[in-house]
Amino acid sequence: MFNYYGLVIGIFMLVLTGIGHIIVIKGEYHFGTKIWPLFLLVGCISIAFSLFSRNTVVSGLLGILGFTSLWSILELFKQRKRVSKGWFPKKGN
Repeated sequence: MFNYYGLVIGIFMLVLTGIGHIIVIKGEYHFGTKIWPLFLLVGCISIAFSLFSRNTVVSGLLGILGFTSLWSILELFKQRKRVSKGWFPKKGN
């Protein structure tokens, strides 16, 4: 019998990382860095729920979501620097 847990968690991590990059880029473009508390809130709530989940896979997925959200805070501020360098478009006001 195969154990697909690692495969499921790995695919989730890959997809979530890709989606996270898009959310950071679009979020910084439309709202700037002022949305970082949203990433903090999602990260902390996800990590808290992962600690209390009885299902190992769900706990792992929530943990990945939580720490990816926290990492997105750093990426949001790095994105602001990339925009200032001209690597990404700046929203015209």
